[in-house]
Amino acid sequence: MRTSEDRSFLILLAAISIAFAWVLWPFFGALLWAILLAIIFAPLYRRALETLPGKHNLAALFTVVVVIVMVLIPVAIVIASLIDQGGELYQRVQNGEISFEHPLQQLKSALPGWAASISDRLASIDLSALRERLSGLVVPAGQQIAGHAFNIGQLTLEFVASLLVMLYLLFFLLRDGDELNARIRDALPLRPSHTAEILNAFILAVRGTIKGIVLVALIQGALGGLIFWLLGLTAPLLAGALMALLSLLPVLGSALVWAPVALYLLVAGAVTKGIILLAFGTFVIGLADNFLRPILVGQSIQMPSYVVLIATLGGLAAFGANGFVIGPLVAAMFLTAWQIYIGSKMQKEIRK
Repeated sequence: MRTSEDRSFLILLAAISIAFAWVLWPFFGALLWAILLAIIFAPLYRRALETLPGKHNLAALFTVVVVIVMVLIPVAIVIASLIDQGGELYQRVQNGEISFEHPLQQLKSALPGWAASISDRLASIDLSALRERLSGLVVPAGQQIAGHAFNIGQLTLEFVASLLVMLYLLFFLLRDGDELNARIRDALPLRPSHTAEILNAFILAVRGTIKGIVLVALIQGALGGLIFWLLGLTAPLLAGALMALLSLLPVLGSALVWAPVALYLLVAGAVTKGIILLAFGTFVIGLADNFLRPILVGQSIQMPSYVVLIATLGGLAAFGANGFVIGPLVAAMFLTAWQIYIGSKMQKEIRK
C-alpha cells in the first residue's frame, strides 16, 4: 500500500514540477543567466560578506551592482556600437564602396603563365554580375542582421522584464545560494557522494565554460577588433564581435573572419595590411586560445575540442543564443555522469 502511495506521490511531484517548469519557460533565459552569474560571482559575494559580516542583503546588493557595472553596461555599449557600425557597413555594401570586382581583376592579372586555363575561366566571368550576386547575398543578410540588432537594442517591455527578473533572481541566488545548494543536495535521489560530485562538476563546468570559452572568445574578439582598427579597416567593432562569436567554435573559429579579409587585402593590392593581418591573426589571435585557455580553465572543464564543437553547435540549434553555454554544460554533465557510472561499476567488479 505504501509503495502504491509513494508511486502516486512521485507521479504527482513530477507532474507539478513539469507544470512549474512550463510556467517559468518564458523567463528561461533570465533564469539561466541568473544561475550562471550567481555561480561566477559567488566568490565576490563571499568576499563582500567577509567585509560586511552578517549583512547578507548588502553583500548581495553590492555584487549585483558590480554585475551591472562590469557586465550589463559594457554589453549595452557594445550592442549600440554594433548597431551603428553594422548600419554603416550595410550602407557601404549597398552603395558599392565595398566591391569584389577590383580584387578579382587583381587576382586575374597576378596569375602566372602556367595558370592560363584558370585565367581564361576568370576572363569569362562577368565581374559586374558577380558583384551584383554577392551584393545580393550580403545586402539582405545585412538588412536582417541590422533588423535583429535594432530589435535587440530596443528596450521593449519583454526585454526589460527579463532583465529585471534576472537581476532579482541573481540577488536571491547570491544571498541564499548556500541554503539552496543544501536543499538541492538533499532533494536529489542520489548517493551523497554522487550528488556532491555532480553538483561540483556543474559548478566547475559553468566557471570553466565562461572562463575557458566565453572569456577567451571575448579576448580573441578584442584582439581582432584592435588590429582592424589599427589597420584602418571598416567596422572594427563589428569584425571583433564576429570573431568573438565564431571563436566559440573550436578549430577554425575567428579565422573565418580575419583570413578572408587578409586574402581580400592581398588581392586588392593592400599587401602590407594583408600581411600584417595574416601574421597577427595567425600568431596572436590564433595562438591566444592555446595559451589562455589552460591558464583560465585549469582543471575546471576537460573536454576534447570535437566534443565542444558538436555540443556548441547542437546547443545553438536547440536553444538559440543561449545554446553556446547550454551545449558545453550539458556535454560536461554527460561526461561526468558517465565517469561516475563507470567508476561505480569498476568498484563493484573489484569488490567481487
